[in-house]
Amino acid sequence: MQDFSDILNNQVLLVALIACLVAQLFKFLVDLTKNRKLNLRILVTAGGMPSSHSAFVTALAFGVGQTVGWASPEFAIALVFAIIVMYDAAGVRQAAGKQARILNQIIDQFFSEDKELKEDRLKELLGHTPFQVLVGLVLGIAISCIAATAY
Repeated sequence: MQDFSDILNNQVLLVALIACLVAQLFKFLVDLTKNRKLNLRILVTAGGMPSSHSAFVTALAFGVGQTVGWASPEFAIALVFAIIVMYDAAGVRQAAGKQARILNQIIDQFFSEDKELKEDRLKELLGHTPFQVLVGLVLGIAISCIAATAY
């Protein structure tokens, strides 16, 4: 049980989780402002502005750098991890979302004559634009810096 409490006392992990939660909250507020309706699903979905994935991994990497040093192997690992996650969010997952949008359009056109389709529509909002990733990155760094001054 002591190991679990050690995890809960890990400042770097807690700051990274807070960055992710703050990004999700911002995402909710952006959607609320944009669409003028309450959509609680936004709080638990991927995609959108800002990238909570980017905020999470950036706060993690930055926190590791602040804690154990910028020249440490731990920071190098966290930085490489963050770059891969952000590249995936802006590249691979965004491309998959575009493919889903096109496939949904094809299905809508093909089945427009009252033919019944038994499958759900593909999820289109999977990834992020580079700007959404950049905003998540800045948010992650800012939250990590603010937290570093608090402890």
